[in-house]
Amino acid sequence: MRKRTIHFSDKKPDDIMIRRNIPNALTCGNLLCGCVGVVEAFHNNLLISCILVGVALIFDFLDGFLARMLKVSSAIGKDLDSLADMVTFGLLPSIIVYQLLMQSIPDLMGIWKAYPAFIMAIFSALRLAKFNNDTRQSDTFIGLPTPANAMLIAALPFIVQLESEFWKDIIINTTNLLILTVVMSYLLVMELPLIALKFKHFGWKGNEARFLLIVSSIVLLVTLKFLAVPLILVIYIGLSLAENMRRQKA
Repeated sequence: MRKRTIHFSDKKPDDIMIRRNIPNALTCGNLLCGCVGVVEAFHNNLLISCILVGVALIFDFLDGFLARMLKVSSAIGKDLDSLADMVTFGLLPSIIVYQLLMQSIPDLMGIWKAYPAFIMAIFSALRLAKFNNDTRQSDTFIGLPTPANAMLIAALPFIVQLESEFWKDIIINTTNLLILTVVMSYLLVMELPLIALKFKHFGWKGNEARFLLIVSSIVLLVTLKFLAVPLILVIYIGLSLAENMRRQKA
C-alpha cells in the first residue's frame, strides 16, 4: 500500500498550536529561572542564582533553535524572548553585582554605593530594545549580547567561592565591581559587530571564528573552570574584531 505524505497543511490545528508554543514554553522556562534567581539572590544564595542563569542559557539557546527548526518564529515569540531575557540576563545579573558590592562595603552607611549595579539592568533593557528593532543583527550582534554578560557575572560568585583568596580580594572590591559594571554596561550598547553563533552551514569556510571560539572555550573551561569565563569573553571580542577586519578587506 502506498504511504501518503503528510504535509504541514494536513496537520490538525491542535498540532500546529503545540508546535508554535514549544519555543514559547522554553522561553517561559528561561523567565521562571530568572524569577526564582532574583528571589535567591535577594536571600544571598548567589550560587543558586548563578546556576539558574546557566539553566536559563540552555533554555534561551533551545527556544531559538527550535523556533528555526520548526519554522514557527513569530513577533510574539521575539518579544517574549526579550522580556524573559530582561529578567534573567538583565535584572538578575544586576542583583548579583549588587549583592557582591554589599559584601565589599564594610560600613552600612555606604550601601548607596551598591545602587549603581542597576545601571547594568538599564543598559540591558536598551540593548534588548535595540536588538528587536535593528535589522543589522541577523548574522551578527551589535553590542555584547545580554546572555554573554550574564554568563560573566554568574561566574563571579563561583570564582569567589571556589578559587583562592587572591581572586576573592579582586572581585569583592567596591572599585573593581563599579568599574566592571560601567565597562559591561557600555559593551552592551557599543556599536561593535560581534560574532553570532548562528550556523548557516557547518563547513570551515565562513565559520572559522565560530569554530575557534567554541574550541578555545571548551579547552579553557576544562583547564581553568570558572576562571575561564572572563578569558572567553576577551577571546570572543578579539575574534569578532579580527572577523570585522577580514570582512572589510574582502
